[in-house]
Amino acid sequence: MRNSTPLNHAAAMSKLSGDELEEEERARKTNVKCDRVDKPADVDHCETNDNNKPVAAGDSEIKSVPSATEEKNSTSDMNLCGNKEKQAEKISEETNMKKQYQTQTETLLSRLHLQDKIQQKFSPAEFLQIGPSVKQDQETCEKDLVHTFLQRLMMLDYRARNIPVRQDSSDFVHSNPVETDDNDLDVLYSTSVDSDKSKQSPVHPMDVQMAVFHCSDSFFKHNMITKLSQCQYALPLLVPDRVTMDIECPLWTFRQIRKTWKITQTKGNSNIVTLKSMPICKAETPMVSFFRLGSLSQSKSQLMNTLINERHSTFFHRNCPGSTKSRYLMDGVAEIAWYCPAGKPNDAFTDCIAFCNLHGDALLNEKQRDILTEKSSISVVLVPTLDKGDKSATVISALVKSPKPLVVVTDHDSGAVQITEGKYKMGLKDRSQSDVSNELKGIIRNILSGPHASFQLETMAEVSGIRVDEDDRLCQKGKSAAEEIVKLLQGKDALKIKDTFLQCQGKLWSKWCRTNKELYRLTGHTEKEKSEKEEELKRIRQDQCKASCSELMKSFIESFYSLKSADREYFLKWTQILMDALCTDDLSSILQSYDETWSEVLALKKKHDKSDQLQMKQKELEEISTKLQSANFGLEHMFREMGQIYEAHKSLDKQPTSGQTDWSKYPELAAELMISGHPMELMDGDAGHVPLTWISSLLDEVIKKLGNKRVFVLSVLGVQSSGKSTMLNAMFGLQFAVSAGRCTKGAFMQLVRVSEEIKKDFKFDYVLVVDTEGLRALELEGNTTLHHDNELATFVVGLGNMTLINIFGENPADMQDVLQIVVQAFMRMKQVKLSPSCVFVHQNVSDIAATEMNMDGKRRLQDKLDQMTQLAAKEEGCDAECFSDVIAFDVQKDVKYFAQLWEGSPPMAPPNPGYSESIQELKTFILSKASQSEGITLEQFKRKIHDLWNALLNENFVFSFKNTLEIAVYRKLEAQYGDWTWTLRSNMLIIENQLYTRIENGNLYKIELRYLSKEMSNTYEEIQNAMTTYFDDDSDKEMLVQWRGRFEKKIEQFHKDQLSEVKRKLNEVMQQKNACKKTDEKKTEFENKLLTKSEYLAHQLKDKANDEEELRKQFDSVWSGWVSELTAGTTPIKDINYEEDQSAILDDLGFEWSLIYESRSCGSYKKISEVGDYSHHVAGHRRWETFKSFFTGSAQHEEQRRIRSLIDDVEQQSLDVIKTKPVATKGYSPAYLQEVANKVKERVTEFESKSKYALKKKFTVDLVLYVFDRVESWLTESHKKFKMNNDARVYVENKKEHYYTFFRSCYKGSSSAIVLGELICEKLKSFTVEAVCNKTAIGIATEMRCCFPAFSGNRVNLEKHVLKSLAEKEDFDGFITYIKHPRKEVETFIKDEVQKYIFTGQRDKARNILKENVEDIKRLVSKALYDATEKINTEKIKTEGKKTEGGDIEKWVKAFSSMLDSKLKFTICCQNFRDINNFYFLKEEIKRGLKSIMEEMSSLPLYKMKEFRMKPDQILIDQLCNCCWVTCPFCAAVCTNTLADHRPYDHSAPFHRPAAVIGMHAKNSVELCLDFCTTNVASDRDFYPCQESVELIPYKQYRTAGPRFADWSITPDSSTVKYWTWFVCRFKRELEDHYKLKFQGNGEIPKDWEKHTKEDAIRSLDEMFQ
Repeated sequence: MRNSTPLNHAAAMSKLSGDELEEEERARKTNVKCDRVDKPADVDHCETNDNNKPVAAGDSEIKSVPSATEEKNSTSDMNLCGNKEKQAEKISEETNMKKQYQTQTETLLSRLHLQDKIQQKFSPAEFLQIGPSVKQDQETCEKDLVHTFLQRLMMLDYRARNIPVRQDSSDFVHSNPVETDDNDLDVLYSTSVDSDKSKQSPVHPMDVQMAVFHCSDSFFKHNMITKLSQCQYALPLLVPDRVTMDIECPLWTFRQIRKTWKITQTKGNSNIVTLKSMPICKAETPMVSFFRLGSLSQSKSQLMNTLINERHSTFFHRNCPGSTKSRYLMDGVAEIAWYCPAGKPNDAFTDCIAFCNLHGDALLNEKQRDILTEKSSISVVLVPTLDKGDKSATVISALVKSPKPLVVVTDHDSGAVQITEGKYKMGLKDRSQSDVSNELKGIIRNILSGPHASFQLETMAEVSGIRVDEDDRLCQKGKSAAEEIVKLLQGKDALKIKDTFLQCQGKLWSKWCRTNKELYRLTGHTEKEKSEKEEELKRIRQDQCKASCSELMKSFIESFYSLKSADREYFLKWTQILMDALCTDDLSSILQSYDETWSEVLALKKKHDKSDQLQMKQKELEEISTKLQSANFGLEHMFREMGQIYEAHKSLDKQPTSGQTDWSKYPELAAELMISGHPMELMDGDAGHVPLTWISSLLDEVIKKLGNKRVFVLSVLGVQSSGKSTMLNAMFGLQFAVSAGRCTKGAFMQLVRVSEEIKKDFKFDYVLVVDTEGLRALELEGNTTLHHDNELATFVVGLGNMTLINIFGENPADMQDVLQIVVQAFMRMKQVKLSPSCVFVHQNVSDIAATEMNMDGKRRLQDKLDQMTQLAAKEEGCDAECFSDVIAFDVQKDVKYFAQLWEGSPPMAPPNPGYSESIQELKTFILSKASQSEGITLEQFKRKIHDLWNALLNENFVFSFKNTLEIAVYRKLEAQYGDWTWTLRSNMLIIENQLYTRIENGNLYKIELRYLSKEMSNTYEEIQNAMTTYFDDDSDKEMLVQWRGRFEKKIEQFHKDQLSEVKRKLNEVMQQKNACKKTDEKKTEFENKLLTKSEYLAHQLKDKANDEEELRKQFDSVWSGWVSELTAGTTPIKDINYEEDQSAILDDLGFEWSLIYESRSCGSYKKISEVGDYSHHVAGHRRWETFKSFFTGSAQHEEQRRIRSLIDDVEQQSLDVIKTKPVATKGYSPAYLQEVANKVKERVTEFESKSKYALKKKFTVDLVLYVFDRVESWLTESHKKFKMNNDARVYVENKKEHYYTFFRSCYKGSSSAIVLGELICEKLKSFTVEAVCNKTAIGIATEMRCCFPAFSGNRVNLEKHVLKSLAEKEDFDGFITYIKHPRKEVETFIKDEVQKYIFTGQRDKARNILKENVEDIKRLVSKALYDATEKINTEKIKTEGKKTEGGDIEKWVKAFSSMLDSKLKFTICCQNFRDINNFYFLKEEIKRGLKSIMEEMSSLPLYKMKEFRMKPDQILIDQLCNCCWVTCPFCAAVCTNTLADHRPYDHSAPFHRPAAVIGMHAKNSVELCLDFCTTNVASDRDFYPCQESVELIPYKQYRTAGPRFADWSITPDSSTVKYWTWFVCRFKRELEDHYKLKFQGNGEIPKDWEKHTKEDAIRSLDEMFQ
């Protein structure tokens, strides 16, 4: 706070000094007892009584302790007299005084709520978290005083020492007015004002500071003192323990403080200014110590402030706001501060000077006084008067005799005089503070101009009689370990340390980065070049491994390993401290050169100098910058080296050898540091590269330790040295490096925990802050700078949930470059569908309170942003007119103005309080916005780093960006979609099965969509609710929202399609049943006749057949006759004669018999779709040459693809046509094949009309035969059903066993009930087999869909398992089918897996499903039997006595059938059994037969499922293959989107293939092409889109090549897909034979590929499909 006390006030106070001394003497003589803290230890705290006389240390709150002056006199008397009793009394008083101090300290700590902190000290972790906001300009209560003080201090608010405290009662006594007749003046003189004795004094601000200091651990003290230093406050140098009274020097707390100043030296007529920057502990400076002997009217601390900074209270004094008379913890404390000159004419001193202030009476603090006297260059002693008889005389006498300079300042003298050399006397009487200050400055300058002693803070460790905090065991342990490391560096050239000891990160790492970037800019034969680059990368990694055993790193990591957590913190701090010390001198000189050269460059630029001199100076600046980076050596470089050692060993999978540390543990060590609050390097600023492997492993370890926590990522961008890191450190209490010149190099990340107090307001656990190096860095001039800045901006903007754009100053010209970079970064984010928010921070604004100026500034910023948006839109090739088109941005809310950081000119200026207020406001605003964000998980953050950096490695970021986070979320959504659709499908299958049974039972005659919809309503509603929950509650709901509408519509459409499809199928069943009505009536007639004939035969043969064989023989002898008799007059249905029909049709089409015979006999037509080369199908020699001219390179491949596409289209079209024919209801007709053949010929003719060549007739014949072959199985199956249902003879023949059973029972004389029971059991048996098989098919499909890995995920998952299966079988034909007809191979895979599941892998599980279904049927039938019997018997009882003729058996059968209804098909004719009336007996007979049926059913072969409607493999094919099957136009990789129609989103595949896989080869050559399209699209190569193309299209612009290319998203990827490289090597010969091409010349397989094993190939699938 500025010192606003008028100078005349000090003068007035000096006039009271005589009265003060008289009062103090009176107090001594009357033995007035006083409180230790109310003695006038410093005139700062001297009070006056109502007669304007000083109260000499008597009127305190606690009166039990004698005054220190009296105590000293008493001690002297006791020594003289030798009175033992008095000595004992003195010891007792000292003991009492210590107890009193302890009591007062405990009381203070209790008031501040710090009792618990005496043992459990404050640690940095408590404040490295985001807690409740600090209220500015509001009173606080005592319990919150410490928290508020620390929060403000951390934000560099020097008003932390002036926090208004809310009092419980008023500060003033409001009494009633005195009623009197006297005039007002008399009343004024006669009315006394008494203080409220009962009111507690406010806590002294310095007591708050020192209480926190005493209650903090060494690391928090370290941070606290650093912040006090930044606030330009004095720092505690000697601190007495309030209990033991031991003196401690907190040397450790100074270690992080670095001071920079400029020394001015006069040589001749010119001043030479030298920059100096070093740790303050190492600085050798003069020290001026100030003591007070007795009490004075002049404030010693205030006088010292005028020497250092007249506008800032470096030392707290009595006139500072908040000062009180009660002070407990400052007496005996010595504080130190440094004056650092700025190299300007108005500097008070020309070099750095330390000023030390001993608080309290120096007579009472003898030990501190002696130490400071010994260490000082100059002692300044303030005494009330010089009197030989006074107690101070002895001290002054000793100081005068000392050879060190002395300045004695008295209250009673005026002026100044030099007594002897180096000895001065000054008076304060009748002098202004300004005069005193100026004269004292002159004296100090005069003394220091000659020889003088120097002071170095580190030497305090050598002082005896005091405790130094660095002597702590843990601190010493850490220091010893650090010294062992730094010892290796001593005597080395600072510029060469990194090159010598950290070789992995220097030239090797830079070379690796360059080579890696070249992978994304390939030319020529890309795979060959890529392979060479990868070999080079491997060699560099090998070199890094060799260089990774430096003694420095070995020693550092071993210490790191072996030390415990607290020791490790000391070790790291000490290592940094000692490293800084090593480089101090070099850095100072380099910074001096940098400063001078920079000034020269700026001067030349201002003159618009375009001469060579400017270029030379800029080059010189770059060289100095290089030196600066070489000399800059710290812990971040050690961690960078660890990262490179880890990456090198991991990439080669090398195990540590003897003598090496275990590199695999490095990420864990780094993770522990990151969690504890250390910033970790994210992007290496020197190499301009992100070490992805290291960062991924580091974050993996963080996730292991913390869990996959959600974080809000806050990125910061801005111009170099614009205060970004300072702002972040102040806002969150972080530790980002802040120094002159280049600050943060690259990008660093640091975790800040959200405190438990406010966590409920946020949806994340941490804020992850990403700080970056400055944009437009001078040492990176030119195009390199622009590219580097664009990369950096895009990277951190993409990472951040919010980006702070820090702008220094108000000049729009200075903003332009930065704004253009930032706008371009945000535009890229929009194009790749990332949507971070942004806040602009204007720092160093002159008048942030001027609303009009701010509004104008915002308007200018908006205009500039819009202008930059238009420029960036042109460059990025997208439409945007204003910045708000790119990102949600409100210029009124999202622009913040900051006051300048310093209140005055550095280096002595304190931080501006307005800056701290701005920090708090910005922090509140950021957290307010963050509270609306979900943040991202650490895992997602890791992926985002990969995505952004991999895209940035390519030249076109937007084109290259692959959002793996979004892909992962989408794949998860696809899996959910699969689950939702399966739930609908499986439920629909059950409903379909039930309705089918009802139709077959004759209980359903009409199907309506409304009815089906009602049956499905509950399931559909459940799915809708599940979708709502998923989209509303999933952790990735912010990303999911973009797909919500589409997927909701897709589910709705799927549901409608299912309803329509089931309605169609059931309608067909009903149509078929209606078409067979007459046949069914005929069948009933046949059955009745057969029953009659069987019964008649049985009575005829009664007792004539000797055995079963004879009985069978007799039945067989008449059966054929019965069949002929019954079916006489019916026409048998013939089987299909395919060969005859096909030949006739081909003949009708005009093809020669020889051609037809040749094609059919060789059978080659069956594989026409998998042929590698169709050139032999081209007609005529001349046309062949024409064809050959087109079939070159990509054009030839395109023609091959067109022919293959023709075949596939014709096949699918033919199948679709055939499946519309009513073969199952009306039978087969050759006309169906004729129609298909005609369409095939038409398609071939159409194809030829659009081509420049004709196809041979044999091609058409082969294609027709191929199509016939493909439709044959469906026609055969359908015709078989028709024949079974409509051929009377076939039907009757199939019933032979049924009627033999009936015949045998009749023969044996069984009753009607027994015979009917057997017939019913036979019927139940056949219907049960069908029901069980259909239900089992659904059950197995459900089980496999849910539990079988290949079928339980999305389409990508299925693709992975198909490829795995192909690799494991090593079946080349299977691969070719997959490559050319992926759906066909996937369907084959599904069928094979279902077969394996049923018959081998999960046979028991499949059989259990069957058994469960058998049990269900058994329960159903048993219940139906019981209910039907009870129902009929009940009715019989009701009608007892009434005449009824038969008919009861029909009622029973009808009741029984109705109770089976939708569960089991059942029909039987019972007109021959009307004599049955004992239904209990019938029931028991059926139950007896049912038992054996069910036992037989339980062992039913599972292959029986093939004979019925529901087949598990077909159910799964319908579910899993209803997806996208579009293939890549370059390599034919299949799109793996689960949705068949996923427009408007692009087709994509997880990885692509070498072009050789589909037979692509070089132009006019037989050399197969090995290039991956993912590599090509990152290269500078080009291609012809089709045979007619005359214009080459660059691969990078492949989307412009036509519709087939435009809909594909092919992301550049330099990685080698081991699956397909293994495939090419494994099937090299087969591929050459298949395509009639060669792997030679430029198509020679790289040697690296040959190292890839099948295991590598399969492993790569897991990696790629994660």
